Amino acid sequence: MSADGFAPRSTRWLILALLLPMAAVNLLAFILPMARLGMISLLESRSGGILTNVFTFDNYINFFTDYFSYQLIWNSLVMSFIVTIGTLIAAYPIALFLHRVNPRWRNILFVITVSPLLVSSVVRTYGWMVILGNQGLINGLLMQAGVVESPIRLMNNALGVYVGMIEILIPYMALALIAGFGRLDAVYEEAAATLGANAVVRFRRIILPLTMPGVLLGCLLCFVLSISSFITPKLLGGGRVFLLATEIYDQAVVQLEWTKAAATSVIVLVIFGLALALYSRQSQRYE
Repeated sequence: MSADGFAPRSTRWLILALLLPMAAVNLLAFILPMARLGMISLLESRSGGILTNVFTFDNYINFFTDYFSYQLIWNSLVMSFIVTIGTLIAAYPIALFLHRVNPRWRNILFVITVSPLLVSSVVRTYGWMVILGNQGLINGLLMQAGVVESPIRLMNNALGVYVGMIEILIPYMALALIAGFGRLDAVYEEAAATLGANAVVRFRRIILPLTMPGVLLGCLLCFVLSISSFITPKLLGGGRVFLLATEIYDQAVVQLEWTKAAATSVIVLVIFGLALALYSRQSQRYE
């Protein structure tokens, strides 16, 4: 460190050289594609997906003047919220157990927890189609037991999407929670128990506040992944669950409305930004 408080010139050049590869990757893989996407959303298109050089805001105007667009936003937000909460409820006990388990078994159990990530989400979704289908495992067992006379509709609706998405996102939530459990120490729980706090009070006053950074990180990750998910809602929803991601696919691939799909994608990015801003604001309370 020099007398003026700045790093030497050679050190600054070294830091700049180390940052250049990352900056180049972000520029080529993220910033330029996003800028191109935003530009396409402002273009006028003709039938057949032909882009013109005419700039217009009609794509955004049409989006916000169509009631179906608001339904898409609402459906996507509700689905992402329910999936995020369901994933948190399912993954929190797993992460807490891994944090407290004997270190001898922790690595093995951790690998088992994240092992579903080694299987493609498409394969796992098809597995849920086999389980939840009319002739699937659950309906087969229920009908054999005489509980129901005809198959229950567990797929091609929002229920199937919720089940599939929660199962797929549990490893992501568990990873985020474990990463945020660093401040949780058994000493605090022992001290609270010594003062007469029961298990519920200890969880509400000690465990949950100390693990909130991991909870917020996991909720942000699962919210973003669920609202941008396409394969699982498309397959388990059977085309009956209309979300922003599925609509973008239909606009781009089926209808060849590239500019509308780009405008919808930009709106999804805005939702991502709002979620990130909310996460940053809430995370500051627990730093």
